[in-house]
Amino acid sequence: MRVLIVEDARLMAETLAKGLREQGYAVDVALDGERGLELAEINQYDVIVLDIMLPRRDGLSVCRALRGQGLHVPVLMLTARDAVEDRVVGLDAGADDYLVKPFAFKELLARLRALLRRDHHVRPPQLTIADLTLDTASHAVRRGEHTIPLTAKEYALLEYLMLHSGEIVSRERISEHVWDEDYDPFSNLIEVYIQRLRKKIDSGMKIKLIHTRRGEGYMLSAQASEEADS
Repeated sequence: MRVLIVEDARLMAETLAKGLREQGYAVDVALDGERGLELAEINQYDVIVLDIMLPRRDGLSVCRALRGQGLHVPVLMLTARDAVEDRVVGLDAGADDYLVKPFAFKELLARLRALLRRDHHVRPPQLTIADLTLDTASHAVRRGEHTIPLTAKEYALLEYLMLHSGEIVSRERISEHVWDEDYDPFSNLIEVYIQRLRKKIDSGMKIKLIHTRRGEGYMLSAQASEEADS
């Protein structure tokens, strides 16, 4: 899942980004409203964490601009003010949820999971393909009776493939949702991580779940097609 943090307090923004990356999220950071709006317009985000008090353009204005352009990405608004009127203004501007500073990081994670679950196909509590299961809250992954240890990025890639199981997922789509804006499209990072997942998920298994469609992308499915190279 790819997250945009729009927060002008650099230390807080970097701390949130670090914590979210450790949880497997791909994270971009903007330190002012104009930059945040620009990134939101050119990239595909699964959720935006948006502070209200921002330089150049405040969070309410950014949120209204996003909704005015028909961008319905979930927005979690951050504010230091806890008055009912302030929350109402934020929600009326198009925010989906509201979190008052200071807050516990665990609460932020829970709010993000709740926002992502609101979409009809994003992040159900547990994902299952054949005998492979993934718990989106604890990040526990099992195949059959065996627990599979994954790095944060391996988990993020597997989760994205499982969310789109049965679909051919292109490298471009993977890079947009699993990596941040620093991703080099000419690198072979995605191929490297696919191979790592294959070794951990499919090695020694009769049924292979991760398949390559030449020239198109990757597919996670218990049903391999004749065109797939697994």
